[in-house]
Amino acid sequence: MSAIRQTTAQLADGRDIVYFDDAGTQPRERRLDRRALDERPATPTMRLDPLSAEWVTIATARQSRVHLPSADADPLAPQSPTNPSEIPDDYDVAVFENRSPSFGPASADDLQEEAASDAERGAAASDAEPAAAVSPVAIGAARPAVGRCEVVAFSPQHDGSFGTQPTLRARTIVEAWAERTRALSAVPGVQQVFPFENRGIEIGVTLPHPHGQIYAYPYLPQRIRRIAQSVEDYGPGLFADILDSERGGPRVLLEGEHFTAFVPFAARWPVEVQLMAHRQVPDLAATTDEERAELATMTLRLARGLDAIYDAPLPYIAGWIQAPVASHRDEVRLTWHVTSPRRAADKLKFLAGSEAAMGAWVGDIAPEDGAARLRDAIAKADASNPVEPLGGIRTEATDA
Repeated sequence: MSAIRQTTAQLADGRDIVYFDDAGTQPRERRLDRRALDERPATPTMRLDPLSAEWVTIATARQSRVHLPSADADPLAPQSPTNPSEIPDDYDVAVFENRSPSFGPASADDLQEEAASDAERGAAASDAEPAAAVSPVAIGAARPAVGRCEVVAFSPQHDGSFGTQPTLRARTIVEAWAERTRALSAVPGVQQVFPFENRGIEIGVTLPHPHGQIYAYPYLPQRIRRIAQSVEDYGPGLFADILDSERGGPRVLLEGEHFTAFVPFAARWPVEVQLMAHRQVPDLAATTDEERAELATMTLRLARGLDAIYDAPLPYIAGWIQAPVASHRDEVRLTWHVTSPRRAADKLKFLAGSEAAMGAWVGDIAPEDGAARLRDAIAKADASNPVEPLGGIRTEATDA
């Protein structure tokens, strides 16, 4: 059985970087990051909106992030004599801590240590109370935005997306998502882990390099809170019953041994797909090798199908719905959720008054029609750019 090799190292300012080598890639001796970097920005602050009971992170360091750089200044390309990028060495897949994160680098344990140190010195105690401890309605509540934000570089190539990767690389990316979900779930204070890919300038992407991100939140974001509430209102069989209602129906796109892809019954977006696990699996870290292999091929077929709808790259957001770290583990089921605002080859769906301000959605395309269009696009992509089958793959972990 071939192995994906996982190697952990550090960047010049102390941030972690983890390389994931494709199965079959020869071992590399990793180069050190010898850049002279500024100190990392301080952990941002979160403020609670008392009307919505939602946390808003104020992360001013993000204003200076790179915007649509040329290939010779690509921060996700391997470092070269003329490009002091974020990744010191050649790679297949690389995951590293964001230089200007929305969450972190401090963890809940770091805050507790700071509070203890302040108490010993007789200084005013630091506010180490977790976000979850704040009342649902509180005016002026603020907390350090502890957690972690990571960048996942899918390839050393400057252009592309997840869907442009070969099958073996897609399997490595799935492994990176799963392993980082496991690691980030263990970071003190983290309540939710969200791997995702933004694709296209219409979505707001600032780097053309094929990449995604992983956010490890210190609270449950609104989407997950609503899902958890729906599970509590309906019962623990909600995801299973949703899947049963879709399988064999007019909105199914692909069905495998472990996962089924479908357009949801109440799709909001012109293009919307959910890929749901057949068994109750809470997150990527809990998947088996066989499930990860199927995820690699099915997500790749779906991504290539999305690009075949209009014969042009489709802007989208693709993210993993996972169970919270410490709750609803037997109820919230792993689901890949993809949405796109493109409603025609030359038209986008913009969220205006009712949808943006009130959250009252209106679907522009019937979900059944959207599913039929997507099935045709997937068949077209399968014929022109088929996804190769995968053999058995495991993981090996080392330090640089």
